[in-house]
Amino acid sequence: MTDTRSKYGPLIGSIDEGTSSTRFLVFASKTAEVLTYHQVDVPHIVPREGWFEQDPMLILHSVIETIDVSCENLKKLNINYEDIVAVGITNQRETTVLWDPTTGKPLYNALVWMDMRTSSTVDTILQNGKRSQNFLQNLCGLPVSTYFSALKIKWMMDNVKGVKEAMAENRCIFGNIDTWLIWNLTGGVNGGLHITDVTNASRTMLMRIDTLKWDKNLCKVFDIPMHILPEIRSSAEIYGYITNVTKLAGVPVSGILGDQQAALVGQMCFNIGQAKSTYGTGCFILYNTGTSMVRSTHGLLTTVGYQLGPDKKPTYALEGSVAIAGISIKWLRDNLQILKNVSESTELAQSVDEPGEVYFVPAFSGLYAPYWRKDARSVICGLTEETKPGHIAKAALEGVCYQVRDVLEAMALDCGFPLSKLLVDGGMTSNDYLMQLQADYCGIPVVRPTMLETTALGAAIAAGTAKGVEVWNAEKIEPVPSDTFCPSISDDVRDIKYSRWKMAIRRSFGWAVETENNVDIDLPRLVKGEEHTSGDKIAASVPGGIYVVGTFFILIIAEHLNK
Repeated sequence: MTDTRSKYGPLIGSIDEGTSSTRFLVFASKTAEVLTYHQVDVPHIVPREGWFEQDPMLILHSVIETIDVSCENLKKLNINYEDIVAVGITNQRETTVLWDPTTGKPLYNALVWMDMRTSSTVDTILQNGKRSQNFLQNLCGLPVSTYFSALKIKWMMDNVKGVKEAMAENRCIFGNIDTWLIWNLTGGVNGGLHITDVTNASRTMLMRIDTLKWDKNLCKVFDIPMHILPEIRSSAEIYGYITNVTKLAGVPVSGILGDQQAALVGQMCFNIGQAKSTYGTGCFILYNTGTSMVRSTHGLLTTVGYQLGPDKKPTYALEGSVAIAGISIKWLRDNLQILKNVSESTELAQSVDEPGEVYFVPAFSGLYAPYWRKDARSVICGLTEETKPGHIAKAALEGVCYQVRDVLEAMALDCGFPLSKLLVDGGMTSNDYLMQLQADYCGIPVVRPTMLETTALGAAIAAGTAKGVEVWNAEKIEPVPSDTFCPSISDDVRDIKYSRWKMAIRRSFGWAVETENNVDIDLPRLVKGEEHTSGDKIAASVPGGIYVVGTFFILIIAEHLNK
């Protein structure tokens, strides 16, 4: 093997464990370019509507596979994988794993961040409306929502026999995906590290946002014993070393960032007032507020942006979390079957004229920021006899853009001034048409880096800047080249469109009704126009939680979904 360090410098590996897939990427420290990567899809398990699980062992095996295949790829490129001097981890946040540290086996499948089964748990914590949804926000920065880890832990404690037994026998520990991975990579049952970083801990509802410590009062609210929680560390330090489970045995793990915070770092948003939006399964907008915590009064979250070293002050961020982005396009492909593949969405959307506008609110799992309505369900508004599949496809893409504007409007209210530009990343940003729509509907330039792997890069930067590694100085890394999309419609047109979106949003509220056993009411029964328990008349609905508002095609779409 030839010496390649002079050309690329030391190499940094990045584990990017997302909602739909796992990837391992290798970055050159000299240029921050990706030298190779390998990706493995990770399927969801959906036992019933609104429940989303994944197999933690499958996630672990996918990480090991992507590391080892990437190392083989480097060999084929005549690059020595032993030049990898550190590994960072970035992960889907809030996704919750409970496991037995004596056997190393999960006690239940991982509950994915968008899982909705904890809806009744939310009601219990809020004492059926006696408490405000924000009653813990001053402590942890978050509203009580199905989204966060504490609710998922409590649900498993209350409903899974194996978890109850393990808790009683003191053989249960908790972690989000970052904790699960680092525990296994650093030894597992043989001394694996039970740790997390401040960004992931800030998504549990169990860490006090100002002290960065687990809080006994928060734990008491959810009846969660503190001894099952991992140790909280900074986002950049040498935590431990990989064992021989992969080809990278002996390499330090020195960076951990939740995926959205990793994108903030990867986009070089190190200054107050910079913001980025990541488009993937969901869509997540983070706004750097510096060392000051901004307490949102407009539906946003206060979260830790990053802490690049145990001796560094944490940087905070305001976050707007949108549950559904890329999933809505996959829904058009897999459920409505009006697309053969996701890439057709743009062509189909551009095939229709402007008249006959349709609005699609994709609230499959309720609405997150800034509404926080777990009772919301998807609606399609504005259907007429002229509506074509292209209008639905366009409405799905526009729905992503409008949700981002919802969050940006809230950020402007909380921070006192609007953004001058929006940095974007994630898989959906390769769509030029979508990026132009985003610029048009938000009224500000949208800036897209030519290298879209900013989430993985953020984890690599954290790992590479850690004391003892120090191949990078985060604040001196040159930003990658970018493309800019500028608004091309008038303010009047923009505002009219947005006002109609808000009308559609209001129509999405109040559809989800639950029985005592936490199972949704039989939605097909309501197609007949029977009375909702609140007394409101439901005009039409279709299976799967989609509600269609318009004058035509209701029966056609319902029939298609029932095929």
